[in-house]
Amino acid sequence: MKTTYWLAAACLAAALPAHAGFKPIEVQDQELSQMRGRYVMPGRIISFGIVMSSTWRNASGDLIGATSTLQIQQSTVTPQFYVTTINQAGNGSTPAQGSGNVIGGSGLGTGQGVTQVVRAAGDGNSAYNNVSINVSEANQAPGLSSNPGQALLSGQTITGSNAAGSVSVSAINGGIQMAILASANQGGTLQQVGQGNVLQNTRLLGNSNLVSNLTQLNIVLQNNGPSKGALDCNLTTLNGLRNLKF
Repeated sequence: MKTTYWLAAACLAAALPAHAGFKPIEVQDQELSQMRGRYVMPGRIISFGIVMSSTWRNASGDLIGATSTLQIQQSTVTPQFYVTTINQAGNGSTPAQGSGNVIGGSGLGTGQGVTQVVRAAGDGNSAYNNVSINVSEANQAPGLSSNPGQALLSGQTITGSNAAGSVSVSAINGGIQMAILASANQGGTLQQVGQGNVLQNTRLLGNSNLVSNLTQLNIVLQNNGPSKGALDCNLTTLNGLRNLKF
């Protein structure tokens, strides 16, 4: 059994909201007898969350983007994504029209697992894609934000725009998608999580743009007693995934 595969599947499945159509199934005793229990931590995971953000800053300093969060705790009834759009005005001159051309890439949306792509046809650009897993311990689950943002419902799209371009956040295909279309033909970026896959795709057609796509899975484990070795064993196992480039 591939530990990384099952852990990734569990994390991404937990990250999906109820409208994703996920239905629990009963695991038979015969299947349970073949599972290695050392990777099962009943009661230890007290909080699971996912944070996604996409931002685009153009040459004049205008910034457009969005952040989406989901946090699941024992008291959570229905998992829900919340979205906050990012809108900041710059103070520079209007960027020149992008003249670059990026062709191909039609198959990027069909990749399996984590797909990260940056294609540039301009100068002075910077693009950053990152997917991370953050595992920590605490006596209790972290508190929920009093103002998490606008709830993203099934089939809904939340939008925002300014001089840098337009951003849209949608609940589609059993997951969540963030897309930014930059103004003045500077390019665009797409980030989506769902159906066991993560995609981060950026096209840069103009100059001096700064683009960022981030996805972070946050897991909080309950402190479980005085034994230091027992306390650390599960964290060590999860931390080992970094050596496998997961």
